Amino acid sequence: MKRYPQCIMATCCVPWDEQGGFMEVVFRRGVRNAIRDGTPHLYIFGTAGEGYAVTDHQFFEIVTAFADEMRQNDAEPMVGVIHLSLGTILERISRCHEMGIRDYQISLPSWGALSERELYSFFGEVCGRFPDCRFLHYNLPRTKRIVTPEEYGRLSAEHPNLVATKNSNDSFSTTARLLELAPELQHFLGETGFAYASQFAECGLLASLVTGWRELQRLLDAGRNRDLAVLAEIAGDVRVYFDQLRFLMDPPLIDGAYDKMFARIQDPEFPLRLLPPYESVSEEQFQQFESSLRERVPHWMPSRD
Repeated sequence: MKRYPQCIMATCCVPWDEQGGFMEVVFRRGVRNAIRDGTPHLYIFGTAGEGYAVTDHQFFEIVTAFADEMRQNDAEPMVGVIHLSLGTILERISRCHEMGIRDYQISLPSWGALSERELYSFFGEVCGRFPDCRFLHYNLPRTKRIVTPEEYGRLSAEHPNLVATKNSNDSFSTTARLLELAPELQHFLGETGFAYASQFAECGLLASLVTGWRELQRLLDAGRNRDLAVLAEIAGDVRVYFDQLRFLMDPPLIDGAYDKMFARIQDPEFPLRLLPPYESVSEEQFQQFESSLRERVPHWMPSRD
């Protein structure tokens, strides 16, 4: 039995004004629209949500707005916690716990790559300290340490409140081993990884191409039904997206720069800017990107009305 439901999971980017202030009205509107059009399984403060960049004041200001908006719409908030300090990670979770939040997305501290013993110590400190919470582990190369399928098998046995993973690695062999060696965990995979892995076992869909909620739901349904024709069709559309992104990736920008383009496509008032020192795409690059998508994959694009 999976410890977390099979679903679409998506991030909520954070809009900043020209002074670096939190644009709460625009943010709340984005949360409401994502729940209405797409999925109630939303989180804040992954890489795309600039969880690595916010101060404590910004963190709790945004968590408060997010939790309130989610609960007004009968959805449970998931809060990401990224930090170099384990102590700060625990403090942030503890304060969020006092606010009634029970779902968290955690990443490894990244100043130095954790050893095997340090890895298990980290999960022991976090999962062990909050037994009434559910934890999804965000497994990404930026932490300098990728958790292996074998390690997830041991961690899932030791911590029943470790319920899911988020993996952007589309390696077929690694994905197959994840599903085999840690079957209790719900493994959230990007569109390409999901299209492959769902042919063999249950997995979750980590939505990055959130301009087309209807197509993402078709992808989830096709995975559940193992509909190979639809999986192949949508995989072709996904390749179009990444073909269009390549011209923006030289030099590559931080992840949130690309996700904020998707947020802008959904809401023309959503700003592209990131917290400094990170750079965003230009208005001209965004216009070229959106026009290309509307021409090549119009069924993935929201109406301009």
